[in-house]
Amino acid sequence: FPEVQSADSANVLPVGSARISVVIPHLNQPAMLARCLASLAAGQRKPDEIIVVDNGSGQLPQAVCAAYPGVTLLQELTPGPGPARNLGVSHATGDILAFIDADCLADPAWLAAAETAMADPEAQILGGDVRIALVDPDRLTMLEAYESIYAYRMDRYIADKGFTGTGNLVVRRAVMQAVGPFAGLSVAEDLDWGQRATGLGYRIRFVAGMRVYHPARDQFAELWKKWDRHMAHEYHVGRGSLRGRLVWAVKTVAMGI
Repeated sequence: FPEVQSADSANVLPVGSARISVVIPHLNQPAMLARCLASLAAGQRKPDEIIVVDNGSGQLPQAVCAAYPGVTLLQELTPGPGPARNLGVSHATGDILAFIDADCLADPAWLAAAETAMADPEAQILGGDVRIALVDPDRLTMLEAYESIYAYRMDRYIADKGFTGTGNLVVRRAVMQAVGPFAGLSVAEDLDWGQRATGLGYRIRFVAGMRVYHPARDQFAELWKKWDRHMAHEYHVGRGSLRGRLVWAVKTVAMGI
């Protein structure tokens, strides 16, 4: 996969002296958030700070966050994980920003792998591997088996489409400032932000050891909703060209079949 090359790698701090801030958007998933925070606490490389940004939950996860030292809880009422991440970024003090979703588990080597990759001053944006968190590895459900193959292919997204998922993204603060904030619910914020970054000349490095685990959907209806969102986002991106509209139409018809 292509190596990351920075459009401007000047004034990059050595990673050994850099702080890493982890930003986590959250919405009505306190049990999942607790698991996520526990996985970060068990990591080989601990975050220097963790910022949880609640996005309008029925109850703030105060008790969950208070159980882990170094966790700051903020509240962003504008709907969408993009605005939540933006608020977290505005309060973060780290030289390196790491993003993970509340329903994900960080592999023990997640931040250690990110720190090692960032030891290269040319590395500016990192995307990692996303695996399905299996309930029982010896007895996969149909949805677990399907999503394990098709759901998260970050290496392909990076190589083919110039973006990576924001649920497993690490970026230098200077690059975040240059690219600008994440978008709201009107577009896919990971696709939008990644393609803005690559449009400015930054390249994204896929780091296989930077791994997080995401639970599979419980029902096929949830998978259909996810596909509907993706199709809406692809239409938004591709509607300006004939090829884009044709690709969108073929994919939509294929799913209907």
